[in-house]
Amino acid sequence: MTTATLEERGALLHGHFRLSSGRHSPQFIQKFRILELPSLVERVTSEIIAKFPQVERVNVVLSAAVGGIILGYEVARQLGVRTVFVEKEGGTPTLRRGFSLGPDDRAVVVEDVITTGGSVREVIGIARRQGAGVLGVGAIVRREPVDFGVPAVALLDVRIPSFAPEECPQCKAGEPITEPGSRFLR
Repeated sequence: MTTATLEERGALLHGHFRLSSGRHSPQFIQKFRILELPSLVERVTSEIIAKFPQVERVNVVLSAAVGGIILGYEVARQLGVRTVFVEKEGGTPTLRRGFSLGPDDRAVVVEDVITTGGSVREVIGIARRQGAGVLGVGAIVRREPVDFGVPAVALLDVRIPSFAPEECPQCKAGEPITEPGSRFLR
């Protein structure tokens, strides 16, 4: 995966965006332009797997809804393990649909784009509260360096500026904002 691939797929958008984290940015990565091609998803996830430490110990792949479900499924398929995902219920992230984790589970968390790491931290917290071990985090893109307390890998480290709303130069210039992320739909 390269930045050129993001550009070729039309996945790197330019404008004024409110990110899932609540921060504002002049660029947005529309991950679904990558996730719409199964052959590209297969390639991207195999690249993520190749970077995971301790991959042979993994027995469950954990992701956050919505975009992480596709990636989590394909990583799990390639590893031959099960996959579960976290989604919101009444605004609170949780495992639903009969999913559960326990002390015998050794998970990797898979994410599409990491900015502040909020979604990944929620997923890791749920895994740990259920007694599961988290061996690492893998993502397609990491916009900012984030420490999760476990090894984290990304196919691309793309430094795209983001701003607190009160510090956003585009807001100060009166530019309209777009909310393309899925968190606002949950």
